[in-house]
Amino acid sequence: MEEIYVNTESIKSFNQSPSTSPPGPRSSEGRFHGGVVLSLVLNFFLLAGAIVFGVLYLESVQRSAAELSAVRTSLSEERDLLMANLTGKTEELNRTLSKMKTCCPGWRMFGSTCYFLSNKSGSWDKGREDCRHRGADLVVIDSPEEQTFLSRLTTEDTWIGLTDKQKEGTWIWVDGTTLNYTEYWQTPQPDNGDGHAHLGEEDCVHFVQGADDLNNWNDLSCERKIRWICEKTL
Repeated sequence: MEEIYVNTESIKSFNQSPSTSPPGPRSSEGRFHGGVVLSLVLNFFLLAGAIVFGVLYLESVQRSAAELSAVRTSLSEERDLLMANLTGKTEELNRTLSKMKTCCPGWRMFGSTCYFLSNKSGSWDKGREDCRHRGADLVVIDSPEEQTFLSRLTTEDTWIGLTDKQKEGTWIWVDGTTLNYTEYWQTPQPDNGDGHAHLGEEDCVHFVQGADDLNNWNDLSCERKIRWICEKTL
């Protein structure tokens, strides 16, 4: 009988060699699940970002709409105010133009007032009576511009509507107001005749012919016969 020789080293070597079999289905399934989870996470963040952007955009649109509404309201109010002012100015201009047409021939216009220089002479009271008959009164002077205009309107001594008949030294305009300035008096007036009996009481005021425009007032006896200036406010 033949003797069988078995190489035990080869058997040990075969039993100890590592397995080289291909990976099974569990490994592939794990990678697939990981990819799905990553995709879901990315989609979540994209969706969250889109929602945040949408909310911010909506708030911006709402703020812009509110601001636009406020601007429109402001512009509307300014337009209404301008229209009201324009209407008021137009009405005022129309009234002025209408009144200007009522000035009688022979009257002179200065500002919104008509003035009439008499063509005859008389006492201060006679002059005032004539002015009232014309729907006016002796002139009341309110400004240097009016003083200058009136001084150049006449070339003669002329009555104005100022007197201290009621109380000596207290000068009152015909409209009842008290004189509160003195710069138009001719030096050293008023002097109430300066003690000269033949001049009488000097209780009425007139323009002095040929004097400076802003220094030509003089007190004079109200009975003297000179011209006068009437004033009618439109």
